[in-house]
Amino acid sequence: MIANTLPLSLTDNPILSQWIAFEPGKVRIATGKVEIGQGILTAMTQIAAEELDVAPDQIRMVSGETDVSPSEYFTSGSYSVSVGGAAIRLVCAEVRSMFLDKAAAALGCKPQELTVEGGKFLRGGKDTGRDYWSMAGAINLEKRASGTAPVKRHSQYRIVGKSLPRIDLPAKLTGAPFIHDIVVEGVVHARVLRQPWKGAHLAALDEAAVRKAAKAPIEILRDGDFLAFTSDNELAVIRAAEAARDKAKWDGGAPAPDGIGAPDWLKAQPSRSRTVEQGDKAPVPRGRTVTARYSRPFLTYGSIGTSCALAEFKDGALKVWSHTQGPSILRDWLAKALNLETRQVTVFHRQGSGAYGHNTADDCAFDASLIATKMPGRTIRVQWAREDEFLGAPISTAMAIELRAVLDAQNKPADWQIEIWSPPHAQRPGMNGNANFSGLAALPNPPPMKELNDIPDERGGGATRNGIAIYDLPRHRLIHHMLPDLPLRTSSLRGLGAWANVFAIESFIDELAEIAGEDPVTYRLALLSDPRPRKVVETAARMSGWFDGKPLPEGRARGFGFARYKNIAAFVAVVAEVEVDEEVRLKHLWAAADCGLCINPDGARNQVEGGAIQGASFVMKEQVRFEDGRVAAKTWEDYPILRFSEIPEIEIELIDNPNEPTLGLGEGAVGPTGAAIGNALARALGKRVRDLPLTRDKIMDTLLKE
Repeated sequence: MIANTLPLSLTDNPILSQWIAFEPGKVRIATGKVEIGQGILTAMTQIAAEELDVAPDQIRMVSGETDVSPSEYFTSGSYSVSVGGAAIRLVCAEVRSMFLDKAAAALGCKPQELTVEGGKFLRGGKDTGRDYWSMAGAINLEKRASGTAPVKRHSQYRIVGKSLPRIDLPAKLTGAPFIHDIVVEGVVHARVLRQPWKGAHLAALDEAAVRKAAKAPIEILRDGDFLAFTSDNELAVIRAAEAARDKAKWDGGAPAPDGIGAPDWLKAQPSRSRTVEQGDKAPVPRGRTVTARYSRPFLTYGSIGTSCALAEFKDGALKVWSHTQGPSILRDWLAKALNLETRQVTVFHRQGSGAYGHNTADDCAFDASLIATKMPGRTIRVQWAREDEFLGAPISTAMAIELRAVLDAQNKPADWQIEIWSPPHAQRPGMNGNANFSGLAALPNPPPMKELNDIPDERGGGATRNGIAIYDLPRHRLIHHMLPDLPLRTSSLRGLGAWANVFAIESFIDELAEIAGEDPVTYRLALLSDPRPRKVVETAARMSGWFDGKPLPEGRARGFGFARYKNIAAFVAVVAEVEVDEEVRLKHLWAAADCGLCINPDGARNQVEGGAIQGASFVMKEQVRFEDGRVAAKTWEDYPILRFSEIPEIEIELIDNPNEPTLGLGEGAVGPTGAAIGNALARALGKRVRDLPLTRDKIMDTLLKE
């Protein structure tokens, strides 16, 4: 393997010692990727143990601690195994090879005569008295990875491909890894009053009433429109923050306008537009033209547990504990925002309640860090309230999507166009050169925002993610209208624009199949020549009995959805069965997935299942509403998500493809699941609901219009 083919994580962190070290009885593997509920540390452990020929319990994973972990950007985009895991595989293979060469030289034999078991070097099956730990001092790990050491073949695997129990779960049973449960002696509790909309100015606050409501001594820290309440008593600051939200008077800024996020509103906004064309450049043939418009609303993060962070500023050094998805990025931008040197800041990742996009973890870390710099020597603990989460979280953007196809004589697309209107899906810290901390924006004279751009296509795209249909189309045109000037902080939520684009494309494919008078699965297969996606589609159809011809109970229908996440990651096909009467109920899901070499099958199934459940919640339930210029949601009653009682039976089949590279899987099921539900609902109703979510109100609006 040559240097320019190294995984990005290894290109950015090329020194072997950044990844691996030998401790008494353990191999320390460092990773910049973090555990956010996806089981990634288990998979990384398996990869390292396999290449080093040690037992998994001989690996100690160090994750997301900026003083010892490699800087690997964000844990996002289903890149953890395919990029971070690939880096660990190459590093461990190279280190193993270096040790074998050194041992062979000492023993006067060829490296091929030696094997490794449990970290011990054997010759002819007998212990040589050498192991990684006794030889570690003679091996120089302060060198660049070459990427040339051979990795194991699939036939040699003993650990990879097995369902190893999750290494993070035992501690979770006691709450040990969670940031909310960290106990620090003498901690100062803090709550921050959030601006209700972008640029809002705190015009008045009855501080006497707030202090009275606290029922215990508190300090009030104000800097511009940043207002924090601190105390040794956590209940006191909770009461103070609740009172302040009710009594604060705000003016100025940019409240959300009426109609924000509606398709026509989006299309009317100023945009920066571009066109991407593929395929045949000849004139478009004549044929029937079919068009359809789809839309998705604003969504919010909705993590079950609210954000929490701890920070301590002592002797000029800032230590921060956060459930951020990008510890090294957070470190860099905290330093810039607080006028510190990067070397002065250390971020320690600690697990939160799960993450799947740009939530408020980084904002909470900034809050704690800013307060810590004003109270040196004390450990500051900030936790957000549920209302703060809804009010202050980055918002996953609304989108309008229009599709157009010109059909040939066989009613197959001879020309295909998708047009997308969307604000950017990327305002994480550091993106576009902006800090993007909500607390920083509330300070006097905050740094001006640089021009916003979406995630580029070569990194998967934001609004355009999965906008290019995977089917065999003779010509394909994508028109992207990026809307940079919304009065909202829009950012990344699981899949970004992918799941909405998949919903639209797969709904449109079903509509074209209906025009052609063909079964929708058969129609898809006619547009797929590559045997790999065909197998995924065929597997989901077989699992669900799609072609068995058995009648469904009255009021039930099935729908199909398929995509390859980002067109470069895992293939997933889903069949959904819904029941429709007074409400839409999801009864059953079948999912087939091909992620190439599967590191941990149980973890992979969990990822498909989690993505399917979230995809169902997105399309059936979720929508941010606005009132008086701000997000209206304060409790879960205002922002319903799929409940445990509404989760259907889910069957998952992983297609074994061990000789193919591992593909990102975590977000692959979200779009196909939503599309399958939409297509099932259309079959049940005989009418198609194109504007999400698929609530009773949206269904009635559709039925009454037609």
